[in-house]
Amino acid sequence: PPSVASVMPEKPVSEKKEETADPAKVTKDAKGKGKGKEKEEDLSEEDAALLEQMELLVKRCADPEPELRKAALQSMITEVRTSTSSMTSVPKPLKFLRPHYGTLKETHATSADNDTAILLADVLSVLAMTMSEEGKRESLQYRLVGSQTDIGSWGHEYVRHLASEIGEEYNERLARAEAAEKASEEGSTESLMQAESCKPAEDLLPLILKDIVPFFMLHNAEAEAIDLLMEVGQLDELVQHVDKTNCGRICLYLGQVANYVPEPEDAQVLTVAVASLRKMGLYPEALRMAMRLNQDSAIDEILTACDDEMVKKQMAYMLARQGLRPEADDDFARIMDGAHQTEHYIELARDLDVLEPKTPEDIYKTHLEKRSSSSADINSARQNLAATFVNAFLNVGFGTDKLMLTEGNKWLYKNKEHGMMSAAASLGAILCWDVDGGLSQIDKFLYSNDNYIKAGALLAVGVVNCGVRNECDPALALLSEYIEGKHPADIKMGAVLGLGLAYAGTKKDEVLELLMPVVADLDTPLEVVCIASLALGLVFSASANEDIAQALMSVLMERPSETLEKESLTRLVCVGVGLVYLGRQNEVELALELAKAVQGQVGSYCTLTLETCAYAGTGNVLKVQRLLALTGEHAPKEDEDEATPAPAAAAAAAPAASPLTAARAAGAGAAAGAAGAATSTSTKEWPKIDSQAVAVLGCSLVSCGEELGCEMMVRTLFHVFQYGDLPVRRAVPLAMGLLFVSNPMRTNILDNISKMTHDQDQDTATSAIIAMGLVAAGTNNSKVASSLRSLATYYSKEPGLLFAVRLAQGLVHAGKGLVTLSPYHPDRSVMHTLTFSALTAVVHIMLDFKGIVLGKFHFLLYLLVSAMRPRMLVTLDEELKPLPVTVRVGQAVDVVGQAGRPKTITGFQTHTTPLLLAMGERAELATNEYIPLSSFIEGVVVLKKNPEFDASI
Repeated sequence: PPSVASVMPEKPVSEKKEETADPAKVTKDAKGKGKGKEKEEDLSEEDAALLEQMELLVKRCADPEPELRKAALQSMITEVRTSTSSMTSVPKPLKFLRPHYGTLKETHATSADNDTAILLADVLSVLAMTMSEEGKRESLQYRLVGSQTDIGSWGHEYVRHLASEIGEEYNERLARAEAAEKASEEGSTESLMQAESCKPAEDLLPLILKDIVPFFMLHNAEAEAIDLLMEVGQLDELVQHVDKTNCGRICLYLGQVANYVPEPEDAQVLTVAVASLRKMGLYPEALRMAMRLNQDSAIDEILTACDDEMVKKQMAYMLARQGLRPEADDDFARIMDGAHQTEHYIELARDLDVLEPKTPEDIYKTHLEKRSSSSADINSARQNLAATFVNAFLNVGFGTDKLMLTEGNKWLYKNKEHGMMSAAASLGAILCWDVDGGLSQIDKFLYSNDNYIKAGALLAVGVVNCGVRNECDPALALLSEYIEGKHPADIKMGAVLGLGLAYAGTKKDEVLELLMPVVADLDTPLEVVCIASLALGLVFSASANEDIAQALMSVLMERPSETLEKESLTRLVCVGVGLVYLGRQNEVELALELAKAVQGQVGSYCTLTLETCAYAGTGNVLKVQRLLALTGEHAPKEDEDEATPAPAAAAAAAPAASPLTAARAAGAGAAAGAAGAATSTSTKEWPKIDSQAVAVLGCSLVSCGEELGCEMMVRTLFHVFQYGDLPVRRAVPLAMGLLFVSNPMRTNILDNISKMTHDQDQDTATSAIIAMGLVAAGTNNSKVASSLRSLATYYSKEPGLLFAVRLAQGLVHAGKGLVTLSPYHPDRSVMHTLTFSALTAVVHIMLDFKGIVLGKFHFLLYLLVSAMRPRMLVTLDEELKPLPVTVRVGQAVDVVGQAGRPKTITGFQTHTTPLLLAMGERAELATNEYIPLSSFIEGVVVLKKNPEFDASI
């Protein structure tokens, strides 16, 4: 084509001056007066020449000669493209063309030549970025009629602008098409005309898939490509663009996005992440995403697709940690059974020099408690029971202790009646994970003449098998005869709960066949049915098994509602149904319809438990808002007027206060950290089965899946505690504890829970004490340990509260600091279903601490043992033998969407494996000698020699 100079005839100097003066005059008028504007009015020689050139090019665009028009447009395009390739400031050619936007639009509208119209549309599309009216999307309109190739040559900002407009246009076209379809069904002629005029949304896809997305992927803007593809529902197209350079960033972003999108989009996002990782042969990382998906079929496909034996073994260790057991060869099945756990745990304890068994007194440190010697030496049955639990939690998995496994078993007989059941069951916790060695030591108690000891031994059989499997299925063999035959209720409860703990998360059909008749039989005592319901929920957690849901609903429908509401254990039936649908979201709808048939408080308790469990860990904002609305409701006015004073003589003389007033008074006392022994100030007998408390717990269950949701929920719970009714206030500390289990680094959380431990209402104080134990569980946190010692002195005359303090002390020092109760992996990415199930059941039980734990059902606390997992990092060589290597451990840094290769940890220290990993910490290898088979350095990691490593360098 001819050059610009050749198509522009020479003009007189006077005309040139006039042309260059006019735009400057326009600029001056537009800019107005002011010192800051004077600099822009004074154009440099280069800018003045460019301005003149742009003016001439605009005039030539309307020239009747086609060749002149084309040459002028090509020159204009060249100027604009070269100026927008790196957008650091407003490009000069665009700035000078802006006043002529209207003129160019008119020229385009009247242009008859197709070639020049296409070129002019390209220029107008770029100008429309800043000139078009909002909502008109002119940039996209001109791009669609222009040349749809090489859009990246106009610069990154232009492509980003186009992506935002195309997303809006796509959804608007879809909406119009749907509206037209609905109208056409009604048969109106006007709607048919509208339907014909609607442009199909699919017409936009070629521009998106062939131009915009490849440009983003090529220029390290993977996040923007993913957002656009999600906007137009074409995320599956992402997989073809994944390569080894961008796979890590893409999957990191997808993993984070899945937390914030509603169902079923979250599952689609994770499915794409799995497909991307499989494409690159990153099977352990793909397995981790499949675990989040909670789809057994996806896990099986990944295991089948992997050919590398060592990588398969690494995945087997990951599955063992998660408690999943898909079908596999014997070598891999043995690893997935978790048989290695005790060996690595003891090795870690030996390395940290904590093998020596500890006694409860080592934790209590009563010599530091400021109390009279007479009260310190009381040897009550309740305190002995507390010591039993502390001893079990403290020495969990070590196989030795100084109370239970001594000659003569004297400690067993220092407990009364049902206390002996928990004492015998504590053997299971001490010998936990060591099935072969543990059962031989429990066996002798199975033949005891005392029913309580026998029931405890049966429960111990189940506790020993927590989180591990054995090909012989000893728990099923030993416990089944006590479930099928006619036995006392205590023995049945021990056997049933033992079976539930032993096979938690396995979805084993044999357990279903054993427990369904127990639940269905109307002659079975209600307490046994409740325990059996919980056991079914644990074994079939997150299975969405409709048969179990219907069977448990039948219990609530067929039994008299008065009986159900009086028995506090009824909540376990509701929890059992909820656990079956844990994290299954929409699949719970049928069960929710069934729950509507259940009358009274139990019905609303069941409905809310189902809903909160189904959306647990999803961060669903709509569910949280609904639950918060329920927590804010107050008792009806007539109920407040009917509230009767407490039976105490002093309270009898006082006027009846409303529950809200009492709650606010208690809140003021808690905030001030009021001293004095806690006394019950509630003036209203609240129902045992209260659904508002479930709504509070539900807020935490739904929010706990990601960091931002947790932070927001904490602030909200403070307000709820201040203004809620008494049942709501009692649940708030537990809800806070659930958000940060085994994560005591959040000092503001601990400080506020600590204030609640001095609440005037004893039940609120009890909940706060247990919550402190949960937050610091398995961490040996010195601040919490010191606070609990102070509380032991403060509540020394209150046996129930002192029992709670002792339990919390046992939790803080669980496993001598080597275990965690957190339901998430350290980076809060993958939920551990079994741990989450156990914690959910425990917080529901704690809603009635007096009736259940201080009653005769304290053995339910062994649910906590099933939630305990070693928080260790162990490295193995290719022969699966321990291999000490140096690793850097520091606080994890969120690098999602960051450019380049940012550091993933900060403030690190160098250690040698095996070592402990806390919540929020991340590890990376400090040596190049070995290559990890998984990019996530946690749990058990298999290392292989780096063939390129040179020790001499």
